[in-house]
Amino acid sequence: MIKIPRVLPYIGMRAVKAARCISTSGRVAAAIATDASSETVSTPSFTHPISAGNMSLGSSTSPAATMPPGFTATVGQLETFVLPEKVSGSVSDQAMARSMIDAWRRDGILQIGMGQPQRRLYQSAESASKKFFQRSAKDKQACVDSCSYSGYIASGEEITDGVADYSEIFTVTKDLSHSDKRVASNWPCHGPCPWPDQDMKSVMSRYMADLGTSGEKLLQLIELGLEVPAGSLTGYTDDGWHHMRILRFPARHATNGKGKEGRGIGSHTDYGLLVIAAQDHVGGLFVRPPNKEDKFANWQQSSAGMKEDDSGWVYVPPTPGVFTVFPGDMLQYMTNNVLLSTPHKVGLNTRERFAFAYFHEPNFRSVVKPLEGYNGGQAPMEGIHYGTHFTDMFLRNYPERITTKRMEAESRYQLLESKQLRDERL
Repeated sequence: MIKIPRVLPYIGMRAVKAARCISTSGRVAAAIATDASSETVSTPSFTHPISAGNMSLGSSTSPAATMPPGFTATVGQLETFVLPEKVSGSVSDQAMARSMIDAWRRDGILQIGMGQPQRRLYQSAESASKKFFQRSAKDKQACVDSCSYSGYIASGEEITDGVADYSEIFTVTKDLSHSDKRVASNWPCHGPCPWPDQDMKSVMSRYMADLGTSGEKLLQLIELGLEVPAGSLTGYTDDGWHHMRILRFPARHATNGKGKEGRGIGSHTDYGLLVIAAQDHVGGLFVRPPNKEDKFANWQQSSAGMKEDDSGWVYVPPTPGVFTVFPGDMLQYMTNNVLLSTPHKVGLNTRERFAFAYFHEPNFRSVVKPLEGYNGGQAPMEGIHYGTHFTDMFLRNYPERITTKRMEAESRYQLLESKQLRDERL
């Protein structure tokens, strides 16, 4: 029997007027009011700025006013939660956990509020991001390492579904020195992060460590909501392959012409457990809520480019003081599609945009298996080696990167089949 938690059926995105689950002294104060109506807005042609009367982008309080021009989408109002200081399994934790599962199954995405310390960390990280991307092309291009996929990615270097993306990125994977035994043994994707300076390293490391704490709480809540034993998810994240993409998107009129007009990143799903993202006030993120008609399994066949130009997308307007959170491929596999990996894409706006995507992941060596009660015989029966899935995604996205070329030249990929890189204990 496949366990199905007490969740809502797939009914598509609904506009949420007020949704806040706040843990205070062991009690949840919840006020969730949903409305079947939702605001659908068609933006003007991309040759014109988004406007409402004489108001330009950023001068209107309407969420629709921040949507990139050239897109037609439902404007979503997401359910927002405040994580408890500690997940203890209390009645309030269980209520929040079930509400979060409901939100992901309905909308594909939810928001968690930032506390004041988190806001300060985010603001510091955003400042460091802007400072980095203002550097000269020569300085940025020096931040590359041939062992890892950490470091700078120029606009047009990343490929999604065969088309160049316009995002400019600094990727942070596990920062390991060349003397680390895993790096010395040529493990794929393992190596140092080529930071431009100590200041950026310090700021981003603190930011990621804080997000890691939130990621563990979220997994603990998911365990509660799915009614699986404690540790069913967090057992995979000991020394997890957590990483982050620091992103800058150019204004749509200021690209290098390598990609598709108006497209920042093509539609895709992400590959791990959870994505915790943050965006500035400009706007550009679109998600595709769960739909029974959409069939995909990114670990078997690439989901890149899926339904990119179809209807059914929901715009996620910028909301100050929150992170957006959505599931990745591993959660989809582990729950047998109870939690789907959320397809998403990014459009270019009339101004440059800055964002972060943090990935809370299993250990690189983990062989991920279906959760107890959620094993419906989903393929592959033997489980998914997370390190191989991660490596496959980066090989696909960066076919010309020096890291890919070195991995191919030194046959590093074959090491993924070795026992030392595979942990099947869970």
